[in-house]
Amino acid sequence: ADSLYVSEYFSQSAQKLSFYSWYGNAKLFHFHVPEDTVLLRWLLQASRGKGPECTSMEITVHFRHGAPPVINPLGTRFPANATVRPSYNISITLSSAVQNTTFVNVTTPAAGDWFIAAHLPQAAGRIEVKGFSTPCPYMFQADMFVLRLTDMPVLEPGVPMPHTVVSPAKPLHVKVFVPKHAAAMRFQLSSCVTSEQRACTVRVLLGSITLPQSFQRSLTCTGSTNCSLALESPPWEKWLQIMVESLGTANASVSVEMLATFTVCRPGSSSSFLNFISLNQSQAGARLGAAGGSAVAAAGAPRNASGQRSSSCLQSQPVVREDLDVVSVRYRLLNGPGVPVSSLAPTLLLLNLNTGMDSGGSLVVSLLLNKTSVSLANATVAACVSAASPVLSLNATQNCSTAFSQGYPLSVSTSSAEATLIVLYPQTDDWFLSLQLLCPRAQGGCAGAEGRVSVFAYLTPCFNDCGPYGQCSLLRRHGFLYAGCSCKAGWGGWSCTDDSKAQTVGTQNLATLLLTLSNLMFLPAIAVAVYRFYLVEASVYTYTMFFSTFYHACDQPGVAVLCIMDYDTLQYCDFLGSVVSIWVTILCMARLKKILKYVLFVLGTLLIAMSLQLDRRGVWNMMGPCLFALLIMVTAWVHHGAKRRHCYPSSWKRWVFYLLPGITLAFIAISVYAFMETNENYYYTHSIWHVLVACSVAFLLPPRDKHKKPWAWPQKLTCRYQICQNDREELYAVT
Repeated sequence: ADSLYVSEYFSQSAQKLSFYSWYGNAKLFHFHVPEDTVLLRWLLQASRGKGPECTSMEITVHFRHGAPPVINPLGTRFPANATVRPSYNISITLSSAVQNTTFVNVTTPAAGDWFIAAHLPQAAGRIEVKGFSTPCPYMFQADMFVLRLTDMPVLEPGVPMPHTVVSPAKPLHVKVFVPKHAAAMRFQLSSCVTSEQRACTVRVLLGSITLPQSFQRSLTCTGSTNCSLALESPPWEKWLQIMVESLGTANASVSVEMLATFTVCRPGSSSSFLNFISLNQSQAGARLGAAGGSAVAAAGAPRNASGQRSSSCLQSQPVVREDLDVVSVRYRLLNGPGVPVSSLAPTLLLLNLNTGMDSGGSLVVSLLLNKTSVSLANATVAACVSAASPVLSLNATQNCSTAFSQGYPLSVSTSSAEATLIVLYPQTDDWFLSLQLLCPRAQGGCAGAEGRVSVFAYLTPCFNDCGPYGQCSLLRRHGFLYAGCSCKAGWGGWSCTDDSKAQTVGTQNLATLLLTLSNLMFLPAIAVAVYRFYLVEASVYTYTMFFSTFYHACDQPGVAVLCIMDYDTLQYCDFLGSVVSIWVTILCMARLKKILKYVLFVLGTLLIAMSLQLDRRGVWNMMGPCLFALLIMVTAWVHHGAKRRHCYPSSWKRWVFYLLPGITLAFIAISVYAFMETNENYYYTHSIWHVLVACSVAFLLPPRDKHKKPWAWPQKLTCRYQICQNDREELYAVT
């Protein structure tokens, strides 16, 4: 009946999309699909602004179940030993329409976490000054509708259950719980009869749909004969959905009988549970007293299982999960890193990643074979890393597949004793590592062969911390945390391991030298200021030159880096010195009275320091002081011109040889800074900006006051006697 279905609606706020250059530019949406959901519908809404800067745009949307999608829009290389499966994605085009609405339907979706990531095409690489241009806003919002069955029938294992499919439009949904240690499942459908007493045709779908890959199993049954499907390694301790739909006429109902049976594996243990007690005694002896009785009572069971090792289908190794930090986990084997591996049954290790906060990092599994422990020279240790259920039958040709998922294979041998696997953004679930010794067919005595493999497994936010040319950033979407690598110096890829466009060390050194030594062009401006007795201005230029030099020495993306203090402090001082230099230069050109000029110097510097603390990259932090200082200068020049009754400055040489060249250099510098800088040409365009600004200051500084004499050291040595003589003459004249 329709009343058995409940519809639910989930929504998240819209996010502004960004052009893609690294994973942090992708906007992530995180939803949770409840159990017994039979239909999932995504409502994707994309919109753009209405301004002339808004053009047609293609938005890429990625979907994944269990973890954020692993995407590669730039086509870069992933790190070696990393497992990558293409994400499921669609494209939404915004052309003439301002808004686009798209629906995506998923029938019988898997319960749990679902993620959507959306982004714009690759970034152009241009460095835009905040305020000079208005970027077009592209917005994206994802809403989720689910249709859930409130009382889904439960299929009990080993018990045949009759059910009826009312019509083809209303399929039958049932579920069965898969117990732990289930090695295989067999589903059987029989007694299929229509209401018209005719042979029926039905289709059975086992499992749920997951993206990007779906391993849903399909079975078509015709007639009243028995129809069955066997599944190896079904997901442990999970509900398995089964949907039966009729392929017959619209008005005929179908009666079927279903049966699900499981083959349960009896686990053994190669170690005693007393290891847990010894661990507690060594690390937390005080806490053992509260739980010591239950631990000792449970210690006898593994002994019996260990004694029946030949009859068990797997050997379990105890693993301790140790949380280190956010998205950082280390797995520690209680018996040491060495794991015994035999050919009789696989050895199983449980890697718990089901907290809901572990899918934002990278799972790393490393194997190291102890060559001296292998009794057969040509033996190979096969391993499989899988989620939800372990691989219990390892052989040389299998691909680590389970009933509803695809695992990741590994192998070590005497010729290749090391192997590493990197799982990027592992899905939220229980992960299993299965190991088994495989012997060549031509070599006898494999039943008694054993080996020892050292296992190292851990979860890290970024593999290898993004390397020397990357920065690992922790990203957040609401309460979910995930990590991504931001690469520099031309390096790319998921972990900044793609060097196809990387800068050489020589290029990095050249960039550092250009950006730092170009600040030495302030030396002529400092010399001119000192020669003309503008000592305060010269001090400001010296401050700017110093901090700009060491800020760019610390701001380099490669190996040529030198930081004399905190990066944020250097950046702030560089921005402050640049704006204050412009401020004092223009006020100096205004020819104000000294007391007024120095008051404006101090007051303007304080206001500039405040505005830079609020927003360092805002265009008005530079344009505001410049325009206000220009207004003061123009007002002062008009006042001087009206007072003298001719143009000010009055000398045409001053205009032709100083002011016009200085103004031209300043305008060229602003144009280069605002419109020409990109990520690729930054190191030489910004160096040109340094040179042009420093040269314009040297041209724009006004000449010294007429009553000021030039620096002459012989005259300065007799200055005190001359002043005294002048004072005496004035006093004598007055009396």
